[in-house]
Amino acid sequence: MKQVFSFLAMFRRDRRPGDLVFAVGFFVFAVAVVLVLPQQATFLPGRALITQPGFWPAIGAAMMLLFGAVHLLGTLNAPRLPGRLREVMVWARSLEFVVWFILYVLAVPRLGYLPSTVLLAVLLGARLGYRSPRTLAASVLFAVAVVLVFRTGLGVHVPAGEIYSHLPDAIRTFAMTHF
Repeated sequence: MKQVFSFLAMFRRDRRPGDLVFAVGFFVFAVAVVLVLPQQATFLPGRALITQPGFWPAIGAAMMLLFGAVHLLGTLNAPRLPGRLREVMVWARSLEFVVWFILYVLAVPRLGYLPSTVLLAVLLGARLGYRSPRTLAASVLFAVAVVLVFRTGLGVHVPAGEIYSHLPDAIRTFAMTHF
């Protein structure tokens, strides 16, 4: 059986809950990228367009804007389905972990890398439901292993915490260097 579709019927799609929020958010983000592009990517005089440092970022930003607008228009034309708020709340729940990370980043300069990492691992483990002594001990061991690998093994420089200044002189330098 052969079916004939109109041009618009070919591109018809059903809107999913939360799709409008995503489409608007992505389009606004694409507009912001295009607006800040002149300050972030430069075009030098006397060079071919393809060799300009800002050429590919400009192509990427233009494509984001174009496809974001097409997606937004398609979403506005699709029939609305119930459940938008519930879908957006699922997305918003993931922002809790962004807050956890921000608190961790703020704690490192005050508490130090090792205590902050141990605290984050234990609190996140407990938050995710791993509350037995065995799993919390595994969280502590994991945090210590992360600190040893990054700070001592790889030599990644992380500023020492303010709390280390209260340690005795003999231990302070070692703790500031390795933990």
